[in-house]
Amino acid sequence: MSRGRSDEKTGNPVGFPPVPLGALCCPHCQSPLTQRDRALRCTSGHSFDLAKQGYVNLLGSGNGDTTQMVAARDEFLSAGHYAPLARLVAHEAARDLRRDALVVDAGTGTGYYLAATLARAPAASGLGMDTSTAALRRAARAHPGIGAVAWDLWKPWPLRERSADVIMNIFAPRNLIECHRVLRPEGTLVVVTPDSTHLSELRTYVDMLEVDADKLTRLDSSLQAQFALTGRHDCEIELTLEPGDVHRVVHMGPNAYHVAEGALASVKHALTVTAAFVVSVYRRNS
Repeated sequence: MSRGRSDEKTGNPVGFPPVPLGALCCPHCQSPLTQRDRALRCTSGHSFDLAKQGYVNLLGSGNGDTTQMVAARDEFLSAGHYAPLARLVAHEAARDLRRDALVVDAGTGTGYYLAATLARAPAASGLGMDTSTAALRRAARAHPGIGAVAWDLWKPWPLRERSADVIMNIFAPRNLIECHRVLRPEGTLVVVTPDSTHLSELRTYVDMLEVDADKLTRLDSSLQAQFALTGRHDCEIELTLEPGDVHRVVHMGPNAYHVAEGALASVKHALTVTAAFVVSVYRRNS
């Protein structure tokens, strides 16, 4: 089966990567899905069209990040500002992966971190789930091994039990029941959260959302029954951002819904800020 994607102008047929396709199941009846022409179908007759950009919508209608938010994120990440974080995530997610392993990125966005992981583990494949079809258009093209699926992470995932070797959860909702169900025994869960000091320098200019200082304690507490913490890494990146990138970093995530238009008008020169993250690595209990 082809691992390529169609050209948006010609609309040539697309192919869904075979490894993540084998892990998928129909969200209505849980039957396996196979690709026929430009659709994924199950034996019960449910059918889901493959968009010519390469993703499949199993969700139907949904919300998710807007086109403007996705464009801001893509431009910011493509500039390499968060490359050290991507390298750290890829290192932890790709560690000791078996051949034909499946990496699931729950809340993949544009697929930036999943693509970095697959670049480090070329024998693996990836499945990226997100509610934003605007983001999935980019995720489907981020790496040829990525299968991109529109899905609500709070619902039961359209994935077979114990089908994933690694689950990545980066600034996204955490459905811990589904993480445990979908991960193989001893599988790896990589969670990235912002530190309470993340981009704190920007609070001088704009009212940013607060990060709970007890976030890690609550994260560990919610996971301790089914997962064991095996590693934790701080990742701080000092950035010098031009006004355009200041605007992008503020508007590429949830802050976009809260920041008043024109709030960054006073930023007319480069700013030095610190991006601060925590990468937590857990092992699924047997």
